[in-house]
Order: sequence, then structure tokens, then C-alpha cells
Amino acid sequence: MADSDPAIVVEGLRKTYGAPRAGAKRPGGKPALAGLDLTVPSGTVHAVLGPNGAGKTTCVRILATLLRHDGGRAEVAGYDVLRHPDEVRHRIGLLGQHAAVDEELSGRQNLEMFGRLHHLGGRRAAARADELLERFGLGDTGTKAVGRYSGGMRRRLDLAASLIVRPRVLFLDEPTTGLDPRGRTEVWQSVRSLVGDGTTVLLTTQYLEEADQLADRVCVVDHGRAVANDTTDQLKARIGGDRIDIVLRDAGQLAAAASVIGMATRAASVETDPDRRRIGAPVTDRVAALTETVRALDAAGIEAEDIALRRPTLDEVFLHLTGEHMDEPTSGGTRAKTLTEEETSV
Repeated sequence: MADSDPAIVVEGLRKTYGAPRAGAKRPGGKPALAGLDLTVPSGTVHAVLGPNGAGKTTCVRILATLLRHDGGRAEVAGYDVLRHPDEVRHRIGLLGQHAAVDEELSGRQNLEMFGRLHHLGGRRAAARADELLERFGLGDTGTKAVGRYSGGMRRRLDLAASLIVRPRVLFLDEPTTGLDPRGRTEVWQSVRSLVGDGTTVLLTTQYLEEADQLADRVCVVDHGRAVANDTTDQLKARIGGDRIDIVLRDAGQLAAAASVIGMATRAASVETDPDRRRIGAPVTDRVAALTETVRALDAAGIEAEDIALRRPTLDEVFLHLTGEHMDEPTSGGTRAKTLTEEETSV
């Protein structure tokens, strides 16, 4: 596999759960993947987003050789996942949704154990453990029991364990679920460092902010198919350019303000949110629209509590492409949109 070749190639990938055996009279089962296409360039971060049951984890499990697909083709690091699963396994790392480390052991002991499981031998396993502890900022905690680690430290150790054999391709399946903002930032920094060294990362995540921060490209999956695959900027451009949002002091002026703002911005449509006293409209010239809106509201005697110019968010892209609703912010701090993973069987 040359460096210029794609790290992952998926063509028409299909997987149905509960499919009947050959010759059975009853049709069907639950299709998890219905012809998924995906190409991931080497040395990039490619995020996969989708609602519940979209097929994200199924796709990762197939690519990691943990699950057999029913149709289509999948290659990782130049090898077909069905015909050459051992070659694929030698070239990948996998960080799942749940911690894989032993809390009773120290960080160093965990990494040495993983090294031995990969047949590195005692001396090489110890050297690799020291190298990874330093790389992930855990050098001074290597002798501490993992049960005493913070969430971010534990997840970084998980990430280090997935890199024991220096994989060409790393699968991250919701790597920061349950972490606080500091823990997520620590993991993000580690992922950026890996990609800077040439590792290819396929990321599934329930945090849209995470995909926005890390991904070179984003694949949105719905009903087992890719409904969009592009850079975050291009995806956002699909639902329009800049927007202006105004929050009024008096909800009773909402209708009048919407009319004034529509005329000032020359917007084809103006959105109102009575519960939040908010009005939004698409704009083409950011500065001119802001100036005209402020003047028009002042002339009409309408007082604004807040005015902001912004670009479409990845949240809006997701809603636009899939029509899915997302949960309110969690106690974790940032707005954690719950694109929770498929049912356990998917």
C-alpha cells in the first residue's frame, strides 16, 4: 500500500441482522448497512455521524474484522477484510466505547501486558510502554493504579494501548463519551498528534463538536447509506451561508421584529422562536446585514438583548440531512448531541 492510496475503501457494504438461513421461506431481517460507500484518504481523520441504528458501529466492526458483512467490499490498509483478516489486524488499532484497561494494574503494567499479547516480548513491551506513557503525558503516573486515574487520563491510556503495534489505521468508536471538557480536549490533542505522524483515523462520535474539531471530512450515514460525505465547511455550505440571530427583550415584539429584520436583510425566510424570543435569518453580506438590522430595529423602537452573526453549525447540517432530533445539553458541559450508537445488536 502506497502512502497516496486510500487507507479505507468501502463499496456497497451490506449487513442484515436476523437474516434467515438459505432456503428459508420468511424474508428479511434488520438491515444495518444497505450499500454504504466510503473512501478515507491516508493520514486524515474521517468522522462518521448518524442517528441511532444508522450503522456506524456495524461499519467499524466490519472494518476491524470483528463482524462479517453480507455484501459489497471493504479494504483496510490495502487488504480485503474478508480474504486477508490477519493482514488487516496487523495494521489497525481499535479504541471502543468502553475502557479496555485493568483498573487494578498500573498504566505501565497495562501497556506491558498489551505488548506481550501482541508478541513483542518482555523487553520490547517494556520499552514500548515507556515510550507511549511519555507520548501521552502519563510518564509520571505509570506506576499509579489505573483506578486512581482521571477520566481523561484513563482514556489516553486506552488510546495508548490501541497503538502498541503502531497501526496504520486507528478506529475510534465514540472515544470521549462521558468525559468532561478537559478530558475531551486531552484526547483531541492526542488524536491530532497521531494524525500528524501519519496515522489514519476513522472516528464515530456522538459529539458534533468533536467531528467539527478533528475531522478532515465527515460522512453522514442514515438508514445504512452515506447521505453526505464532504468537509465540514462544504457540508455547512449546503444549508446556506451566514446567519444573523437576534434575541429580543420583549417577546411581544417578535412579529414586528421579524418583519423589520426580513426587510433589512432581504431574507427569503425569517425563523422565529417565541420561547427564546429569538429571530434568525440568512444573510449574504455579513457586515452590511448587521449594520442594516441594528439601524432598522432602532428606528422601529425594538430593543435587542443580543445580536450575533454566525455560520451554520454541524448540528444544523445533521438535522437537515437526517431529520433527526438531538437531546438537550448534558451535564458534561458542552452541548453533547446524543447521536447515540446503534442498538447493541447493530
